[in-house]
Amino acid sequence: MNYVPESVRIFVVEDDPLYMKLVRYIAELNPDHIVHSFENGKSCLENLHENPKIVILDYSLPDMTGKDILMEIKKYNPDIQVIVVSSQESINTAVSLLKHGAYDYITKDNETKDRLLNAINNAKRFDSLTSEINALKEELNQKYEFDNSIIGESPAIQRVFKMMQKAVKTNITVSITGETGTGKEVVAKAIHHNSDKKSKPFVAVNIAAIPENLIESELFGHEKGAFTGAIARRKGKFEEANQGTLFLDEIGEMDINLQAKLLRVLQERELTRIGGNEVVKFDVRVIVATHRNLAEEVKAGNFREDLYYRLLGIPIELPPLRDRGQDVILIAKHLLGNFAKENKLGNIKLSKEAQNKLISYPFPGNVRELKSVIELAAVMCEDKLIEVEDITFNSLQKEGQFLFEEMTLRDYTFKIIRHFLDKYDNNVLLVAKKLDIGKSSIYRYLKEMEGEE
Repeated sequence: MNYVPESVRIFVVEDDPLYMKLVRYIAELNPDHIVHSFENGKSCLENLHENPKIVILDYSLPDMTGKDILMEIKKYNPDIQVIVVSSQESINTAVSLLKHGAYDYITKDNETKDRLLNAINNAKRFDSLTSEINALKEELNQKYEFDNSIIGESPAIQRVFKMMQKAVKTNITVSITGETGTGKEVVAKAIHHNSDKKSKPFVAVNIAAIPENLIESELFGHEKGAFTGAIARRKGKFEEANQGTLFLDEIGEMDINLQAKLLRVLQERELTRIGGNEVVKFDVRVIVATHRNLAEEVKAGNFREDLYYRLLGIPIELPPLRDRGQDVILIAKHLLGNFAKENKLGNIKLSKEAQNKLISYPFPGNVRELKSVIELAAVMCEDKLIEVEDITFNSLQKEGQFLFEEMTLRDYTFKIIRHFLDKYDNNVLLVAKKLDIGKSSIYRYLKEMEGEE
Protein backbone atom coordinates (compact mmCIF):
# COMPACT_ATOMS: atom_id res chain seq x y z
CA MET A 1 0.00 0.00 0.00
CA ASN A 2 1.37 3.39 -1.02
CA TYR A 3 1.78 6.05 1.67
CA VAL A 4 -0.40 9.12 1.07
CA PRO A 5 0.96 12.24 2.82
CA GLU A 6 -1.49 14.10 5.00
CA SER A 7 -2.52 17.53 3.72
CA VAL A 8 -1.48 20.49 5.87
CA ARG A 9 -3.69 23.57 5.96
CA ILE A 10 -1.73 26.84 6.19
CA PHE A 11 -3.09 30.35 6.71
CA VAL A 12 -1.11 33.33 5.37
CA VAL A 13 -2.07 36.67 6.91
CA GLU A 14 -0.40 39.55 5.03
CA ASP A 15 -1.68 42.98 3.89
CA ASP A 16 1.12 43.62 1.35
CA PRO A 17 0.00 41.99 -1.96
CA LEU A 18 3.57 41.44 -3.22
CA TYR A 19 4.76 39.90 0.03
CA MET A 20 1.56 37.84 0.22
CA LYS A 21 2.45 36.41 -3.20
CA LEU A 22 5.99 35.55 -2.02
CA VAL A 23 4.83 33.83 1.15
CA ARG A 24 2.15 31.87 -0.73
CA TYR A 25 4.78 30.75 -3.26
CA ILE A 26 7.05 29.50 -0.46
CA ALA A 27 4.21 27.71 1.33
CA GLU A 28 2.94 26.08 -1.87
CA LEU A 29 6.34 24.61 -2.81
CA ASN A 30 5.04 21.48 -1.10
CA PRO A 31 1.98 20.18 -3.03
CA ASP A 32 0.54 18.72 0.18
CA HIS A 33 0.02 22.22 1.59
CA ILE A 34 -3.45 23.79 1.32
CA VAL A 35 -2.86 27.54 1.57
CA HIS A 36 -5.48 30.19 2.44
CA SER A 37 -4.72 33.93 2.25
CA PHE A 38 -6.13 36.76 4.41
CA GLU A 39 -5.43 40.48 4.23
CA ASN A 40 -6.27 41.27 7.84
CA GLY A 41 -6.44 39.71 11.28
CA LYS A 42 -10.23 39.70 11.58
CA SER A 43 -10.80 37.57 8.48
CA CYS A 44 -8.14 35.13 9.68
CA LEU A 45 -9.80 34.74 13.08
CA GLU A 46 -13.24 34.31 11.51
CA ASN A 47 -11.94 31.30 9.56
CA LEU A 48 -10.13 29.43 12.35
CA HIS A 49 -12.89 26.82 12.21
CA GLU A 50 -11.01 25.55 9.13
CA ASN A 51 -8.44 24.32 11.67
CA PRO A 52 -5.11 25.31 10.11
CA LYS A 53 -1.98 23.57 11.33
CA ILE A 54 0.20 26.63 10.69
CA VAL A 55 -0.47 30.37 10.51
CA ILE A 56 2.14 32.61 8.88
CA LEU A 57 1.34 35.99 10.40
CA ASP A 58 2.52 39.47 9.45
CA TYR A 59 3.23 41.40 12.62
CA SER A 60 1.96 44.76 11.31
CA LEU A 61 -1.61 44.58 10.02
CA PRO A 62 -4.12 47.43 9.49
CA ASP A 63 -6.77 46.22 11.98
CA MET A 64 -4.94 44.31 14.75
CA THR A 65 -1.42 43.86 16.10
CA GLY A 66 0.38 40.60 15.49
CA LYS A 67 0.49 39.98 19.23
CA ASP A 68 -3.29 40.35 19.60
CA ILE A 69 -3.94 37.99 16.71
CA LEU A 70 -1.43 35.49 18.09
CA MET A 71 -3.16 35.47 21.49
CA GLU A 72 -6.59 34.98 19.89
CA ILE A 73 -5.28 32.07 17.81
CA LYS A 74 -3.73 30.43 20.86
CA LYS A 75 -6.94 30.98 22.80
CA TYR A 76 -8.87 29.17 20.05
CA ASN A 77 -6.39 26.30 19.73
CA PRO A 78 -2.99 26.31 21.46
CA ASP A 79 -1.75 23.58 19.09
CA ILE A 80 -1.81 25.85 16.02
CA GLN A 81 1.78 26.80 15.15
CA VAL A 82 2.15 30.53 14.49
CA ILE A 83 5.15 31.85 12.54
CA VAL A 84 5.41 35.63 12.83
CA VAL A 85 6.99 37.53 9.91
CA SER A 86 7.96 41.15 10.51
CA SER A 87 10.06 43.98 9.14
CA GLN A 88 10.97 44.86 12.74
CA GLU A 89 14.28 43.57 14.10
CA SER A 90 13.43 44.31 17.74
CA ILE A 91 14.71 41.56 20.02
CA ASN A 92 12.22 42.58 22.70
CA THR A 93 9.31 42.15 20.27
CA ALA A 94 10.57 38.73 19.19
CA VAL A 95 11.04 37.55 22.79
CA SER A 96 7.59 38.81 23.78
CA LEU A 97 5.92 36.96 20.89
CA LEU A 98 7.79 33.75 21.59
CA LYS A 99 6.74 33.95 25.24
CA HIS A 100 3.13 34.24 24.14
CA GLY A 101 3.36 31.06 22.08
CA ALA A 102 4.74 31.98 18.67
CA TYR A 103 6.61 29.07 17.12
CA ASP A 104 9.15 31.30 15.32
CA TYR A 105 9.89 34.95 14.54
CA ILE A 106 11.32 35.78 11.12
CA THR A 107 12.45 39.19 9.89
CA LYS A 108 11.75 40.26 6.31
CA ASP A 109 15.09 40.26 4.50
CA ASN A 110 17.00 38.47 1.74
CA GLU A 111 17.07 35.20 3.75
CA THR A 112 13.33 35.11 4.44
CA LYS A 113 12.60 32.43 1.83
CA ASP A 114 15.00 29.83 3.24
CA ARG A 115 14.21 30.66 6.87
CA LEU A 116 10.46 30.54 6.29
CA LEU A 117 10.68 27.23 4.43
CA ASN A 118 12.71 25.73 7.30
CA ALA A 119 10.30 27.16 9.86
CA ILE A 120 7.31 25.58 8.07
CA ASN A 121 8.98 22.16 7.91
CA ASN A 122 10.08 22.36 11.55
CA ALA A 123 6.60 23.45 12.65
CA LYS A 124 5.10 20.45 10.85
CA ARG A 125 7.54 18.09 12.58
CA PHE A 126 6.81 19.73 15.92
CA ASP A 127 3.06 19.38 15.35
CA SER A 128 3.50 15.73 14.40
CA LEU A 129 5.54 15.03 17.55
CA THR A 130 3.00 16.89 19.69
CA SER A 131 0.17 14.80 18.23
CA GLU A 132 2.14 11.62 18.83
CA ILE A 133 2.88 12.59 22.44
CA ASN A 134 -0.78 13.45 23.06
CA ALA A 135 -1.83 10.11 21.59
CA LEU A 136 0.65 8.27 23.81
CA LYS A 137 -0.58 10.18 26.86
CA GLU A 138 -4.16 9.27 26.00
CA GLU A 139 -3.14 5.64 25.53
CA LEU A 140 -1.35 5.72 28.89
CA ASN A 141 -4.38 7.23 30.61
CA GLN A 142 -6.61 4.55 29.08
CA LYS A 143 -4.18 1.87 30.21
CA TYR A 144 -4.48 3.09 33.79
CA GLU A 145 -8.24 3.43 33.85
CA PHE A 146 -9.37 1.46 36.88
CA ASP A 147 -11.04 -1.31 34.86
CA ASN A 148 -8.01 -1.70 32.57
CA SER A 149 -5.20 -1.54 35.12
CA ILE A 150 -6.76 -3.60 37.92
CA ILE A 151 -8.59 -6.74 36.88
CA GLY A 152 -11.25 -8.18 39.15
CA GLU A 153 -14.88 -8.33 40.18
CA SER A 154 -14.64 -9.72 43.71
CA PRO A 155 -16.14 -7.77 46.64
CA ALA A 156 -12.61 -7.34 48.04
CA ILE A 157 -11.33 -5.56 44.92
CA GLN A 158 -14.55 -3.57 44.52
CA ARG A 159 -13.84 -2.03 47.93
CA VAL A 160 -10.43 -1.00 46.59
CA PHE A 161 -12.04 0.61 43.52
CA LYS A 162 -14.38 2.57 45.78
CA MET A 163 -11.46 3.97 47.79
CA MET A 164 -9.50 4.78 44.63
CA GLN A 165 -12.45 6.72 43.23
CA LYS A 166 -12.49 8.83 46.38
CA ALA A 167 -8.71 9.32 46.19
CA VAL A 168 -8.73 10.81 42.67
CA LYS A 169 -11.13 13.60 43.62
CA THR A 170 -8.61 15.43 45.83
CA ASN A 171 -4.85 15.62 46.39
CA ILE A 172 -5.03 13.98 49.83
CA THR A 173 -2.15 11.65 50.72
CA VAL A 174 -2.86 7.98 49.98
CA SER A 175 -1.37 5.08 51.94
CA ILE A 176 -1.48 1.70 50.22
CA THR A 177 -0.86 -1.50 52.16
CA GLY A 178 -0.75 -5.07 51.00
CA GLU A 179 1.43 -8.12 50.64
CA THR A 180 4.27 -8.24 48.15
CA GLY A 181 2.98 -8.62 44.60
CA THR A 182 -0.56 -7.34 45.18
CA GLY A 183 -0.08 -4.38 42.81
CA LYS A 184 0.59 -1.39 45.04
CA GLU A 185 2.45 0.58 42.37
CA VAL A 186 -0.25 -0.22 39.79
CA VAL A 187 -2.84 1.29 42.13
CA ALA A 188 -0.66 4.36 42.71
CA LYS A 189 -0.27 4.90 38.95
CA ALA A 190 -3.99 4.42 38.37
CA ILE A 191 -4.80 7.07 40.98
CA HIS A 192 -2.32 9.48 39.38
CA HIS A 193 -3.53 8.92 35.80
CA ASN A 194 -7.17 9.39 36.81
CA SER A 195 -6.54 12.58 38.81
CA ASP A 196 -6.12 16.19 37.69
CA LYS A 197 -2.34 15.64 37.87
CA LYS A 198 -2.33 13.06 35.07
CA SER A 199 -0.49 15.39 32.66
CA LYS A 200 2.26 15.98 35.24
CA PRO A 201 5.12 13.68 36.34
CA PHE A 202 4.65 10.42 38.22
CA VAL A 203 7.90 9.71 40.07
CA ALA A 204 8.35 6.40 41.89
CA VAL A 205 10.99 5.79 44.57
CA ASN A 206 11.61 2.41 46.17
CA ILE A 207 12.97 3.30 49.61
CA ALA A 208 14.21 -0.25 50.24
CA ALA A 209 16.26 -0.28 47.01
CA ILE A 210 18.36 2.80 47.81
CA PRO A 211 21.36 2.62 50.17
CA GLU A 212 20.69 4.35 53.49
CA ASN A 213 23.48 6.89 52.99
CA LEU A 214 22.03 8.00 49.62
CA ILE A 215 18.32 8.15 50.29
CA GLU A 216 18.34 11.73 51.63
CA SER A 217 20.13 13.00 48.53
CA GLU A 218 17.82 10.97 46.31
CA LEU A 219 14.70 12.51 47.84
CA PHE A 220 15.80 16.08 48.52
CA GLY A 221 18.72 16.63 46.13
CA HIS A 222 22.15 18.10 46.80
CA GLU A 223 24.36 21.03 45.86
CA LYS A 224 27.71 20.78 44.10
CA GLY A 225 30.42 19.80 46.59
CA ALA A 226 27.94 18.76 49.29
CA PHE A 227 29.82 15.48 49.70
CA THR A 228 32.48 13.42 47.95
CA GLY A 229 31.26 12.67 44.44
CA ALA A 230 28.75 15.54 44.30
CA ILE A 231 30.29 17.10 41.18
CA ALA A 232 27.15 19.05 40.27
CA ARG A 233 23.85 20.22 41.67
CA ARG A 234 21.20 17.52 41.51
CA LYS A 235 17.48 17.84 41.98
CA GLY A 236 15.81 15.31 44.25
CA LYS A 237 12.69 13.29 43.58
CA PHE A 238 10.46 15.85 45.30
CA GLU A 239 11.55 18.50 42.79
CA GLU A 240 11.30 16.06 39.86
CA ALA A 241 7.71 15.31 40.84
CA ASN A 242 6.71 18.96 41.24
CA GLN A 243 3.09 19.56 40.19
CA GLY A 244 2.67 15.78 39.92
CA THR A 245 2.72 12.67 42.11
CA LEU A 246 5.56 11.22 44.20
CA PHE A 247 5.18 7.52 45.01
CA LEU A 248 7.23 6.36 47.99
CA ASP A 249 7.24 2.57 47.88
CA GLU A 250 8.26 0.54 50.94
CA ILE A 251 8.04 3.60 53.18
CA GLY A 252 8.25 1.30 56.20
CA GLU A 253 11.93 0.65 55.40
CA MET A 254 12.95 4.29 55.90
CA ASP A 255 15.50 4.96 58.63
CA ILE A 256 13.82 6.58 61.62
CA ASN A 257 16.31 9.48 61.63
CA LEU A 258 15.34 10.42 58.07
CA GLN A 259 11.66 10.13 58.96
CA ALA A 260 11.93 13.36 60.98
CA LYS A 261 13.20 15.30 57.96
CA LEU A 262 10.56 13.78 55.70
CA LEU A 263 7.86 14.83 58.17
CA ARG A 264 9.07 18.43 58.16
CA VAL A 265 9.28 18.53 54.36
CA LEU A 266 5.74 17.22 54.05
CA GLN A 267 4.37 19.65 56.60
CA GLU A 268 6.13 22.75 55.26
CA ARG A 269 5.86 21.83 51.56
CA GLU A 270 9.43 23.02 51.11
CA LEU A 271 12.94 21.55 51.29
CA THR A 272 16.61 22.46 51.36
CA ARG A 273 19.05 20.45 49.26
CA ILE A 274 21.97 18.81 51.05
CA GLY A 275 24.81 21.31 51.30
CA GLY A 276 22.60 24.23 50.32
CA ASN A 277 20.75 27.14 51.92
CA GLU A 278 18.11 27.84 49.29
CA VAL A 279 14.58 26.94 50.34
CA VAL A 280 12.79 25.15 47.48
CA LYS A 281 9.01 25.07 47.53
CA PHE A 282 7.12 22.29 45.79
CA ASP A 283 3.60 21.11 45.06
CA VAL A 284 3.47 17.31 45.12
CA ARG A 285 0.78 14.75 45.76
CA VAL A 286 2.30 11.96 47.90
CA ILE A 287 1.30 8.30 47.72
CA VAL A 288 3.06 5.81 49.99
CA ALA A 289 3.02 2.03 50.08
CA THR A 290 4.29 -0.72 52.35
CA HIS A 291 3.87 -4.42 52.98
CA ARG A 292 4.36 -3.80 56.70
CA ASN A 293 1.76 -2.99 59.35
CA LEU A 294 2.86 0.57 60.11
CA ALA A 295 0.71 0.74 63.25
CA GLU A 296 2.67 -2.21 64.65
CA GLU A 297 5.92 -0.60 63.50
CA VAL A 298 4.98 2.52 65.48
CA LYS A 299 4.37 0.41 68.60
CA ALA A 300 7.72 -1.31 68.08
CA GLY A 301 9.48 2.07 67.85
CA ASN A 302 10.53 1.59 64.22
CA PHE A 303 8.26 4.27 62.75
CA ARG A 304 7.44 7.74 63.99
CA GLU A 305 3.88 8.14 65.21
CA ASP A 306 3.57 11.71 63.93
CA LEU A 307 4.75 10.67 60.45
CA TYR A 308 2.35 7.72 60.53
CA TYR A 309 -0.63 10.02 61.01
CA ARG A 310 0.73 12.49 58.44
CA LEU A 311 0.95 9.78 55.79
CA LEU A 312 -2.22 7.86 56.61
CA GLY A 313 -4.55 9.99 54.45
CA ILE A 314 -6.88 7.68 52.55
CA PRO A 315 -5.84 4.12 53.51
CA ILE A 316 -6.22 1.52 50.76
CA GLU A 317 -5.63 -2.09 51.73
CA LEU A 318 -5.03 -4.44 48.82
CA PRO A 319 -6.36 -7.95 49.39
CA PRO A 320 -4.08 -10.93 48.75
CA LEU A 321 -4.92 -12.96 45.68
CA ARG A 322 -6.09 -15.92 47.78
CA ASP A 323 -8.96 -13.76 49.11
CA ARG A 324 -10.20 -12.69 45.67
CA GLY A 325 -11.95 -15.88 44.51
CA GLN A 326 -12.62 -16.01 40.78
CA ASP A 327 -10.47 -12.92 40.21
CA VAL A 328 -7.57 -15.38 39.95
CA ILE A 329 -9.00 -16.75 36.69
CA LEU A 330 -9.85 -13.31 35.30
CA ILE A 331 -6.32 -12.08 35.99
CA ALA A 332 -4.77 -15.30 34.66
CA LYS A 333 -6.64 -14.97 31.36
CA HIS A 334 -5.66 -11.30 31.10
CA LEU A 335 -1.99 -12.08 31.73
CA LEU A 336 -2.13 -15.03 29.34
CA GLY A 337 -3.61 -12.89 26.59
CA ASN A 338 -0.95 -10.21 27.01
CA PHE A 339 1.91 -12.73 27.03
CA ALA A 340 0.58 -14.59 23.99
CA LYS A 341 0.15 -11.33 22.07
CA GLU A 342 3.64 -10.05 22.94
CA ASN A 343 5.22 -13.34 21.90
CA LYS A 344 2.97 -14.08 18.91
CA LEU A 345 1.78 -17.38 20.39
CA GLY A 346 -1.79 -17.17 19.14
CA ASN A 347 -4.89 -17.78 21.24
CA ILE A 348 -3.97 -19.93 24.26
CA LYS A 349 -6.68 -21.16 26.63
CA LEU A 350 -6.84 -22.55 30.17
CA SER A 351 -8.49 -25.93 30.68
CA LYS A 352 -11.12 -26.22 33.40
CA GLU A 353 -8.82 -28.47 35.43
CA ALA A 354 -5.99 -25.94 35.14
CA GLN A 355 -8.33 -23.21 36.34
CA ASN A 356 -9.31 -25.30 39.35
CA LYS A 357 -5.65 -25.83 40.18
CA LEU A 358 -5.02 -22.09 40.07
CA ILE A 359 -7.98 -21.31 42.33
CA SER A 360 -6.92 -23.92 44.91
CA TYR A 361 -3.42 -22.43 45.27
CA PRO A 362 -2.83 -19.53 47.75
CA PHE A 363 -0.28 -17.58 45.67
CA PRO A 364 1.93 -16.21 48.46
CA GLY A 365 3.61 -14.06 45.78
CA ASN A 366 0.19 -12.81 44.66
CA VAL A 367 -0.26 -11.36 41.14
CA ARG A 368 3.48 -11.24 40.54
CA GLU A 369 3.71 -14.99 41.17
CA LEU A 370 0.59 -15.68 39.09
CA LYS A 371 2.18 -13.84 36.17
CA SER A 372 5.28 -16.00 36.39
CA VAL A 373 3.23 -19.21 36.62
CA ILE A 374 1.03 -18.29 33.64
CA GLU A 375 3.93 -17.27 31.40
CA LEU A 376 5.76 -20.55 32.09
CA ALA A 377 2.57 -22.53 31.45
CA ALA A 378 2.04 -20.72 28.14
CA VAL A 379 5.52 -21.79 27.02
CA MET A 380 5.17 -25.37 28.23
CA CYS A 381 1.66 -26.16 26.95
CA GLU A 382 0.81 -28.10 23.80
CA ASP A 383 -1.89 -27.38 21.21
CA LYS A 384 -2.55 -23.93 22.67
CA LEU A 385 -4.27 -25.39 25.76
CA ILE A 386 -2.84 -25.14 29.27
CA GLU A 387 -3.48 -28.34 31.20
CA VAL A 388 -2.93 -29.15 34.88
CA GLU A 389 0.55 -30.56 34.28
CA ASP A 390 1.65 -27.32 32.59
CA ILE A 391 1.10 -25.33 35.79
CA THR A 392 4.06 -25.41 38.14
CA PHE A 393 4.25 -23.68 41.51
CA ASN A 394 7.69 -22.74 42.78
CA SER A 395 6.80 -20.76 45.88
CA LEU A 396 9.48 -20.28 48.51
CA GLN A 397 6.78 -20.75 51.16
CA LYS A 398 6.50 -24.51 51.08
CA GLU A 399 5.24 -24.84 54.64
CA GLY A 400 1.56 -25.57 54.99
CA GLN A 401 0.80 -25.99 51.30
CA PHE A 402 -0.90 -29.31 52.05
CA LEU A 403 -3.82 -27.23 53.30
CA PHE A 404 -4.81 -26.55 49.70
CA GLU A 405 -5.52 -30.22 49.02
CA GLU A 406 -9.02 -31.55 49.62
CA MET A 407 -8.77 -34.15 52.43
CA THR A 408 -10.65 -35.33 55.48
CA LEU A 409 -10.02 -33.73 58.88
CA ARG A 410 -8.26 -36.94 59.96
CA ASP A 411 -5.93 -36.82 56.96
CA TYR A 412 -5.21 -33.14 57.64
CA THR A 413 -4.31 -34.03 61.23
CA PHE A 414 -1.85 -36.67 60.05
CA LYS A 415 -0.31 -34.19 57.60
CA ILE A 416 0.09 -31.52 60.26
CA ILE A 417 1.75 -33.87 62.72
CA ARG A 418 4.08 -35.28 60.05
CA HIS A 419 4.94 -31.73 58.95
CA PHE A 420 5.95 -30.69 62.47
CA LEU A 421 7.86 -33.92 63.11
CA ASP A 422 9.86 -33.34 59.92
CA LYS A 423 10.42 -29.71 60.90
CA TYR A 424 11.71 -30.56 64.41
CA ASP A 425 13.71 -33.71 63.61
CA ASN A 426 11.13 -36.12 65.07
CA ASN A 427 11.38 -34.53 68.52
CA VAL A 428 8.03 -35.77 69.87
CA LEU A 429 8.18 -33.74 73.11
CA LEU A 430 8.84 -30.49 71.24
CA VAL A 431 6.13 -31.18 68.66
CA ALA A 432 3.64 -32.00 71.43
CA LYS A 433 4.44 -28.65 73.04
CA LYS A 434 4.14 -26.77 69.75
CA LEU A 435 0.77 -28.35 68.92
CA ASP A 436 -0.44 -28.25 72.54
CA ILE A 437 -1.35 -31.93 72.59
CA GLY A 438 -0.12 -34.88 74.65
CA LYS A 439 2.82 -36.91 73.40
CA SER A 440 0.67 -40.02 73.71
CA SER A 441 -1.66 -38.55 71.06
CA ILE A 442 1.28 -38.15 68.72
CA TYR A 443 2.41 -41.75 69.27
CA ARG A 444 -1.16 -42.93 68.64
CA TYR A 445 -1.36 -40.99 65.41
CA LEU A 446 2.04 -42.32 64.33
CA LYS A 447 0.88 -45.86 64.96
CA GLU A 448 -2.26 -45.29 62.90
CA MET A 449 -0.23 -43.69 60.12
CA GLU A 450 2.14 -46.69 60.03
CA GLY A 451 -0.81 -49.04 59.88
CA GLU A 452 -2.15 -47.30 56.79
CA GLU A 453 1.13 -47.28 54.89
